[in-house]
Amino acid sequence: MLRVTANSETCAVSSLCVYRLPGVFDQDEDGLVVVLDETPSGEFHEEVRRAARGCPTKSIRVTED
Repeated sequence: MLRVTANSETCAVSSLCVYRLPGVFDQDEDGLVVVLDETPSGEFHEEVRRAARGCPTKSIRVTED
């Protein structure tokens, strides 16, 4: 199972993850990343990995069990 987490303390508010996967990521009132779906379905796994790789501050973490 793929699990995604994000560290809002290191988020740079680039919004790339939200644009890439609005069903998985969102932003709070300050623009910081919020994970909406910590265990997205398989159809989103590759895009989640891309979002993590593309995060300029590496604030998104993907783990697989």
